[in-house]
Amino acid sequence: MKMPWLVAVLALGLGASVGLAQTGGETTSAVEGTFTNPVLERGPDPWVVYWKGFYYYSNSEGSDLVLRKTADITDLRQAEVKTVWTPEPGHAWSKEVWAPELHRWGKKWYIYFAADAGENAGHRIFVVENDSDDPMAGEWTLLGKVGDATDRWAIDATTFELRGQHYLVWSGWKGTVDGEQDLFIAHMKDPHTIDSPRTLISQPTYDWEMHGDLSGRHVNVNEGPEFLAHGTKMFIVYSASGCWTDFYSLGAIEADSHADPLDAKSWTKIDHPLLSTDAAAHAYSPGHNGFFKSPNGKQDWIIYHANPEPGQGCGDVRSPRIQRFTWGKDGVPDFGKPVALEERLDKPAQ
Repeated sequence: MKMPWLVAVLALGLGASVGLAQTGGETTSAVEGTFTNPVLERGPDPWVVYWKGFYYYSNSEGSDLVLRKTADITDLRQAEVKTVWTPEPGHAWSKEVWAPELHRWGKKWYIYFAADAGENAGHRIFVVENDSDDPMAGEWTLLGKVGDATDRWAIDATTFELRGQHYLVWSGWKGTVDGEQDLFIAHMKDPHTIDSPRTLISQPTYDWEMHGDLSGRHVNVNEGPEFLAHGTKMFIVYSASGCWTDFYSLGAIEADSHADPLDAKSWTKIDHPLLSTDAAAHAYSPGHNGFFKSPNGKQDWIIYHANPEPGQGCGDVRSPRIQRFTWGKDGVPDFGKPVALEERLDKPAQ
């Protein structure tokens, strides 16, 4: 459950100054060909797409949709920045705009995002469309809500193509009240229409997924799903436990790449987190990630947000970090540990 912006940022000012002091605001290294994290001072729910020599980046802004364009993902501070769409007030999609994802479908661009009218219980998925080859140009048009027949609470949508078919995965409620967030999948007949029932594919079951005490109640969380395919396997990597805790981490479910993704029995949950808090690295609550390739297409990279200090919750102190990852002999992605803020890394290979 993403927290309302004003509530989530309480008491984070000191933590923000500490985090920036540790990095000196530096991303582009004085050493040629290297960089340090974070790649921006702030940026919850980061997302990256590579298209025709440029990276397009987005994160949750709360009030509108903003894109950044750069040939060097490690130098986001110098990227071209544009607010591409701002909702008109008074609608079901006007407030609490979260987790935008830019996707290319056919010859058009789409941004999927969650929004509501000011009350969290109203959160649903919406999509805007642009027929320009460059998503920074052209006009973005709202197509409307993207939902299954249940029309239940939904956030953090992602879409992927598999064997010529398109699917939407999101975090939602089974019923009409808060208390647990699960992952659902459905088939899409076009960029704004679901044409199948939703299938529950993941819910919090392990202890590391069930840290969620919040203001006298408890919420278990699976959210931020992202699709990843490699070899004979496919994965949905997701964020587990409440983002308001220091236990927020990345988990995954896996399936054979030839399996039916709409069949819940196709998916098996990996029993341990793949990326979690590392105090020495000043990476608390790492989560809500995306994936991208290096410009030469040979390296796999992950982008995720994390807090620089403990107890900073779901607010704007969360900053985007990137690091290269590899694959284990079992075919499972190996994200390693969060890289320390002061550690120099080689830039993605050209």
